[in-house]
Amino acid sequence: MRIGFIGLGTMGGPAALNLIKGGHDLTVCDLDRNRAEEHLALGAKWAETPAAAAQAADIVFTMVFGPKQIEQVAGGDDGLLSAMSAGQVWVDMTTNKPAFVRELATTFAEIGVQLIDAPVTGAVDGARTGNMPQFAGGDEATVARIRPVMELMGPLHYMGSSGSGSVTKLASNQLWAIHATAMGEALVMAVKSGVDLSRAWDALKIGASESWCMHHDAPSVFAGHYDPSFTLDLCQKDLGLIVEACDDAGTAAPATRLVCTQFEAAREKYGGDKGELHVVKLEEDNAGVSLRLDGDWIPHWEK
Repeated sequence: MRIGFIGLGTMGGPAALNLIKGGHDLTVCDLDRNRAEEHLALGAKWAETPAAAAQAADIVFTMVFGPKQIEQVAGGDDGLLSAMSAGQVWVDMTTNKPAFVRELATTFAEIGVQLIDAPVTGAVDGARTGNMPQFAGGDEATVARIRPVMELMGPLHYMGSSGSGSVTKLASNQLWAIHATAMGEALVMAVKSGVDLSRAWDALKIGASESWCMHHDAPSVFAGHYDPSFTLDLCQKDLGLIVEACDDAGTAAPATRLVCTQFEAAREKYGGDKGELHVVKLEEDNAGVSLRLDGDWIPHWEK
């Protein structure tokens, strides 16, 4: 297929590479052309604007920072709305506001374009290896039709009507933030109480305490870089969307709101550009405990 791909960041860049390697004809667009070097070397074309990326495409993928950026990509000068036409499909993989997604879906349906919201998870290693889960909302027949393309990037889960993918992604990030904060508290408590860190980690990866976060993210803490592939600024952007979704749904979500304050405290102390797991470092520093652990901790974005 002819594909336009807008947003070649931490996750979008490797996801787009998997589409090229899958045999599709890509036109790529990003604020920084340097991010496209590998894509262009593999035969992709460059577009200066979202409109240029979309004009000849069967499917347009977008993966940018958040709702404000999608608003510009969609409706700004040289945006998608000015270039797309009936029969095309737009797949937005951005972590976005469900209500805004539904609004955009209605707007683009008026010109015959199907909008599928399909935000992603799985971290950079998932994006690199083609194992990046996607949560899709929108027209089920359209999702079924483009499934072979999307599955080049990772497993595809159809969640329901427009906005359902975005809701699911927010719930996924909601649990991750709670798990990451709890992981730091548990490991710090165990170490400060005299348990060997390596033994504590082995024990907490099994049974009732097991989580993807404990398996995948703890090594970033042990190595001391706290995963710079996703920043505290991004965490707080997502947590803001999550709290807003809880408010819209009328849920109390006390754990989520408390975790939000912890991430904000970490951002204020260490800086918004620092890695997401500085929420664990905050617990370490408050307790006077180090969770450094010797080992060959290969960063997940290099796997």
